[in-house]
Amino acid sequence: MSDIDIRITGRAGRITLTRPKALNAMSYDMCLAIEDALDAWVDDDEVKLVIIDAEGDKAFCAGGDIQQLYDTGRAGDYAYGQKFWRDEYRLNAKIAEYSKPYIAFMQGFTMGGGVGISCHGSHRIVCESSQIAMPECGIGLVPDVGGSLLLAQAPGRLGEYLGLTAARMGPGDAIYAGFADTFIPRSDWPDLIRQLEETGDLEHITAKSVVEPAGQLVADQAEIDASFAGEDLLSIVNALKSASADLPQSALKAMNRNSPLSMACAVEMIHRLRGPAADIRRALDLEYRFTFRAMEHGDFLEGIRAAVIDKDRQPNWQHDLDRPPSLAASRMLMPLGENKLTFDKKEEAP
Repeated sequence: MSDIDIRITGRAGRITLTRPKALNAMSYDMCLAIEDALDAWVDDDEVKLVIIDAEGDKAFCAGGDIQQLYDTGRAGDYAYGQKFWRDEYRLNAKIAEYSKPYIAFMQGFTMGGGVGISCHGSHRIVCESSQIAMPECGIGLVPDVGGSLLLAQAPGRLGEYLGLTAARMGPGDAIYAGFADTFIPRSDWPDLIRQLEETGDLEHITAKSVVEPAGQLVADQAEIDASFAGEDLLSIVNALKSASADLPQSALKAMNRNSPLSMACAVEMIHRLRGPAADIRRALDLEYRFTFRAMEHGDFLEGIRAAVIDKDRQPNWQHDLDRPPSLAASRMLMPLGENKLTFDKKEEAP
């Protein structure tokens, strides 16, 4: 497949995304190819670890390839998207639960679907250019691909802040928030990858690691916690409106661009997942309740139209941020019954 290069080099199973002009956006076929490789390598004694990286300087993976999702949804075919997300989420769980080291090198933009194939790995490496974000509420989705769990586990109320504003994290902030582990200068990556391929020894990561650049989230933590501590979206919006400082005002401005329905659901999801009982499968199950309904009942198709198709940046959301939709949000997150997410691999195409 020209969009991805999968091979074994030395002791390493190697996955390289090769769509730099498309910011290495994840297609459905790429998702299935990664899963097939992980399944093949899990019992292969010659493969000691897995390395995933990407060509180009701008992005590791800026998200999912959503054109076909939009086209099928507009045609009234919701089954394609439902299967796409089901299979993608199965891959996300497989990465989080993988029995061998899974090492992700995340340069440039890592967003949405890119988070799902990197930030659940056992070793998550960032560099000077890394920019990690969960911008889904801006297109009528919720932070998914297991991102809701990462947000719930972030310090304090950073999860609500990052999920509702789509704020980008540089390398220091990504490590602080729990989306990455290690800062290694980009110039050292080729040599590190070569050493990992030759030896399968993770100590080479430690040897190359340096102190990450200072981020902003540590300094903003107290203000974020005060602004995003509300029990629901309306409480958060009211807190932001009553504050005059720059951070809450800039956060409110960012949220005004996003789907109120998506943000209401995102808050509820993060709150449900905050605690020791949460795990990757519970998070993905909750996310799938939303994405299963996203085309027919949510703002997804309108969000993609405004952001990607017409590019007018003027989405006509179903709800108003001043009156967040609590009942509609509850309906989006109801159990799916016989359509609930499963993690069984099926061979048929979408």
